[in-house]
Amino acid sequence: MSRYAVAKPYALPVSLDQLTGPTTGPITLPRHLDWGPPYAYDLGDQADLVLMYERVIREAQSAADLHDYLDRATLLRVWPELFLPRELRSAWQARFPELSPRAAAA
Repeated sequence: MSRYAVAKPYALPVSLDQLTGPTTGPITLPRHLDWGPPYAYDLGDQADLVLMYERVIREAQSAADLHDYLDRATLLRVWPELFLPRELRSAWQARFPELSPRAAAA
């Protein structure tokens, strides 16, 4: 794991209930969340959805970024599929036990 991933400050919401982002349609993320060429993520396509959630969670600069683009129910559904730095995944699971693998198995 890179030292950057260990040292990077990650944004987290206070509550998953605050995640009220879109659940359908195409979404183009702002440059501070998606550094590549402009791309419209199709939330109806599982691969696009997972990729968008990974990018938003990794690159969010504030809880507002998370509130604007993530949806609680969708996050709970795709969480096990997300490829995230270990430190970031641990921080989210420490704050939100419902994201832990034990909660998903229950």
